Amino acid sequence: MGMKDKFQDQSEQWQEQAKQKAQQAREQGQQRGRPGQEQGPQRGKQGERMRDEETERLQREEQDRFDQDYDV
Repeated sequence: MGMKDKFQDQSEQWQEQAKQKAQQAREQGQQRGRPGQEQGPQRGKQGERMRDEETERLQREEQDRFDQDYDV
């Protein structure tokens, strides 16, 4: 397996882990937002959007590092 394949596989694994963590966070947010508990609907959406933005930022940074490794 070449270095490029190795880094690409690692990047894909990290992206999948980020997706799983985001899904877990969404599920936990939904559980916290169930009736009987105080949480505004906008607060949950804002937190979810922030997590999504963080995930996207991390993916962009990883792709940038990957691309830099192969720039000549």
